[in-house]
Amino acid sequence: MLPTAVLDEARRDLVSLPGVGISPLEISHRSDWFDRVIGEAEADLRALLAIPDGYRVLFTQGGATMQFSMLALNVPRSTNRPGAYVVTGAWGAKAYAEAARLGPTVVRWDGRDDGYIRVPDGGGLTGDGTDAYLHITANETIQGVEWPSGGEPDAPALICDTSSDFLSRPIQVGRYGLLYAGAQKNAGPAGVTVAIVREDILAQAPDGLPLMLDYRTYADHGSLYNTPPVFAIYVLSLVTRRLREEVGGLAEQATRNRAKAELLYDLIDGSEGFYRGHAVTGSRSLMNVTWRLPTEDLEGRFLDAAAAEGLVELRGHRSVGGIRASIYNAMPLEGVQALAAFMRGFADRNG
Repeated sequence: MLPTAVLDEARRDLVSLPGVGISPLEISHRSDWFDRVIGEAEADLRALLAIPDGYRVLFTQGGATMQFSMLALNVPRSTNRPGAYVVTGAWGAKAYAEAARLGPTVVRWDGRDDGYIRVPDGGGLTGDGTDAYLHITANETIQGVEWPSGGEPDAPALICDTSSDFLSRPIQVGRYGLLYAGAQKNAGPAGVTVAIVREDILAQAPDGLPLMLDYRTYADHGSLYNTPPVFAIYVLSLVTRRLREEVGGLAEQATRNRAKAELLYDLIDGSEGFYRGHAVTGSRSLMNVTWRLPTEDLEGRFLDAAAAEGLVELRGHRSVGGIRASIYNAMPLEGVQALAAFMRGFADRNG
């Protein structure tokens, strides 16, 4: 979901931007208007995330999937200094597999044998400097597993795919060498990806990389080497402005997100086993709440009955089944309350 206020503003300006006289779908990325938009988007991101000096904010394309390859190309690796991965779900596994195609890569921890129900105990392993980088996935949308705030590993070059919980809570950017996020969960429409890169990581990139897979191309040209996704960045700028001016920042957004998720987790935990949460306490996602019912037949009936009540997009990913409620930033508390009320009634009728 996108915030209704953002959709309303984009709709208002869609045909003709005030004072500009052209649609944001038509305007040049070399225009003064877009210079202001991309500048404001970066400034808002720096303010919201308290990005320290020494980091560059880049607007790329290709989603997290392109970043899987891009980061692996930009950070030099060797047999003695491989790229290291902590795999807490399907997206971490995909990131590892892509990096492994491009150079020496190792898995330092994998939750597959447990069914991807948690992050490593105690916040995970600590990088000792022998790896070129250590990669984690902040939130696994399919399994509903998320690193708790502050529980991430310490590593000299910690890299994080934060696509599905980006802008949902504060991030200690200074702990990372590189953060990247597809915008389409909390920050805007599909089409733009944000990369926050520490300058020493930029400096390591080898020469001869394809232009659009080299972070320096974006850094040296203000993300304007080629035509960027103008409309997607424009909507992202509306979202970041709202988060800063109306919500009051990421700490407040995190409080709202936790309240929504706890409604569902409390109901699941209090259902006497009728609903069984997938992720263990301490690794539960605030963005993607995942659970099972006693039988697949009951899950099908649950989904049908929910859809009849206007509660849709609840089917779990095809690879794991079950139920998944994605409650990103813009999902209002009322929507989660409606789902919780339905779950309560369904359990009463079928438990």
